[in-house]
Amino acid sequence: METDSNGPPKNTMTETLFVVFLRMVAISCFWFGMQYWALLVGYSGGGGARFDMLDPAWRAACVSLAVVFPIAALGLWLVVSWGPVIWACAALVQVLMYTVWRDIFGNNLTVPIMHAVILCVYALFRIALFLERREKAGRVSSGLP
Repeated sequence: METDSNGPPKNTMTETLFVVFLRMVAISCFWFGMQYWALLVGYSGGGGARFDMLDPAWRAACVSLAVVFPIAALGLWLVVSWGPVIWACAALVQVLMYTVWRDIFGNNLTVPIMHAVILCVYALFRIALFLERREKAGRVSSGLP
């Protein structure tokens, strides 16, 4: 972040877009979490998929993801370092659910593809931020503004 002697730090366009991206992912994580909670308490699915009616595998997955996704959403929204880590854990569980254990959880390729796209965009942002900071450090060490 660049600072100006007369004001708060100035973010670059890449940093601003990265924060917007993380907050969009946070909203989707919150949505996923609320969907799992709605399923567990019987609000969605006509009450046919309440916690007490689920198979043990679905119970474990739904309860875990109902807790982990809102925590990931908070971390992503606040742009703290643990947010993407918690998201990655939740995403990995969902990807495993719908690819490796599809005979138990069903075949839903939309979710793994969505997580893969988010991971790729996240990686591109991190690379862009790294290159931007490296270029800025090179300018500072050479005495350029």
